[in-house]
Amino acid sequence: MKLFLNLIILAIILLSTNLFAAKNLYVTYKEIPKQVYKNQKFEVKLKALITTEDFDYIKTSFLNSKNIEVINPYAEWINTTGANYENTYFFKANEGKFELPTFSNELIKNEEVIEVSNLSSKSISYSDIAKDDERFSNIIAKEFKIKAYKTKQYNNKETLTVIDIDALNSNLEDFHLFGIEEQGTSQLIDIYPNQNLIYYLVMPIHKKKVQFKYYNTTSKSFVNITIPLILQNELVSTQTDLNPNNSNFEKYKKIALVLLLIVFVLLYIWKKNKIYLGISIVLLIISIIYFMPNKTGIVKKNSYIYILPTNNSTIFFKLDNSERVEILNKKSEFIKVMGIEKKFIGWIKEENLGKN
Repeated sequence: MKLFLNLIILAIILLSTNLFAAKNLYVTYKEIPKQVYKNQKFEVKLKALITTEDFDYIKTSFLNSKNIEVINPYAEWINTTGANYENTYFFKANEGKFELPTFSNELIKNEEVIEVSNLSSKSISYSDIAKDDERFSNIIAKEFKIKAYKTKQYNNKETLTVIDIDALNSNLEDFHLFGIEEQGTSQLIDIYPNQNLIYYLVMPIHKKKVQFKYYNTTSKSFVNITIPLILQNELVSTQTDLNPNNSNFEKYKKIALVLLLIVFVLLYIWKKNKIYLGISIVLLIISIIYFMPNKTGIVKKNSYIYILPTNNSTIFFKLDNSERVEILNKKSEFIKVMGIEKKFIGWIKEENLGKN
């Protein structure tokens, strides 16, 4: 009987030791919004305290969510100080009845789970913002900037306006203006939280401006935007240089290439090593090719100038006469050209390019 009691006591001790074993992973919310709006992208910041170094990484999965999209489910945890880690996840609420997920956080060692810490979902209030406001563009953003805009005559009755937009913590994919029949996205670059949108509008030729508003999450207010529709003759953006050869990035690449060539030439003079000579010759050949002027050609009369190198891209305008151009780039059957006499930049179909 005494042996039996001792076994029971030992079992209780072992069970209690297992139940109350020290945890190594503690996850809590660092930042979470109190309210979000329809189609808004918002961020939730988590922080973790890890009291062991015997792990490889943290893996997070999302359980029991509803009507919500995780923008960056594979975001990595970052060690901030000592045993503290942080991660930021971006979400998009698609409709009012949404539920934030339960965050299941796992410590991984040798591809095996050694500990799990679940962080329960929190409720966030929801609002269908500016529901009946016809000027609302559906955009909710921390920052919103019109980088450039351009208006060209589309036909005898309409103009074509192209807008270049940068935004931070935004939903540019939902951009839409009320009352304009022909509009759409030409290009969307989404490296969240940064986005860039090229958007086109076809408007009656008598319209002189486009007005819309977006909601700024920093100021918590609507911001009005006005774009004047001013016809211009050349395809030059107001703030953005469309010629890649004139960009700062290209200049830095050329400077870096020359400096690299000089370094290896000096190394060869100093060390007399043939490897350095070979590398110098290769860099010299690359430099000669890189600094050679672009080829030129003639774009045939009545050729269409496209915004992007795709068949369904918006047409900027049609050439009334053949034009001499500089060839900037090539993608499949499209060629990017810059007008030499008549200043414009755009894409043409390869079949419309003739020789000098």
